Amino acid sequence: MNVLIWNEHRHEQQDQEVGKIYPKGIHGAIKEFLQTDDIHVETATLDEPDHGITDERLNKTDVMLWWGHLAHHEVADEIVEKVHQRVLEGMGLIVLHSGHFSKIFQKLMGTGCDLKWREADEKERMWVVNPSHPIVEGIGEYIEIEKEEMYGEHFDIPAPDELVLVSWFEGGEVFRSGCTFRRGHGKIFYFRPGHEAYPTYYHQDVQKVIQNAVRWAKPTSRTFSSYGNAKPLEDIKAKS
Repeated sequence: MNVLIWNEHRHEQQDQEVGKIYPKGIHGAIKEFLQTDDIHVETATLDEPDHGITDERLNKTDVMLWWGHLAHHEVADEIVEKVHQRVLEGMGLIVLHSGHFSKIFQKLMGTGCDLKWREADEKERMWVVNPSHPIVEGIGEYIEIEKEEMYGEHFDIPAPDELVLVSWFEGGEVFRSGCTFRRGHGKIFYFRPGHEAYPTYYHQDVQKVIQNAVRWAKPTSRTFSSYGNAKPLEDIKAKS
């Protein structure tokens, strides 16, 4: 399986504290726990030519992970259109944390994807509400994160095809933190945790969910559907 981790990679360069947490970038931290014998991982960042998402690279990608925050508006619409088409053709997409405001997620959802937020070093408890789902295989009843950014409802997204994880925060809010969607032939998973100021991507259960999600989102081995004008499969008798 070929996986591409796309990361804006601005916080790590502009904020010294974030750089200390993720010296290889958020994409580098995720790559370290995602790369296995049967998963080949590449990374791409915003400031590379074509944002690192060349046609050749995109066409061979089975699952893409997306993290962005400061510069959603800098992502070229042409690249978004190409990623969108690949999702419809079957490429899996894992949208992480503040990627909820990315152009690609908004386009796939058809909504503004807005929410409440607060940075107050709050405890987060993510409850598994769909325990038989493969994305939470190996996870207990909940995942507890000592400090994270709060995201709260209402989360302006369509009703998920499957709700897998729901967060509770120390300040009282709740949030749909693990949601699946299907668009065309592609599978999408939105996963909430991962604020750049916290070492969340070193949390073993967070890593496990992402590993599971990548395997869940991989394309099925079938040809893309045909559309448009179609010839009949059977002879159609003329009506008298």
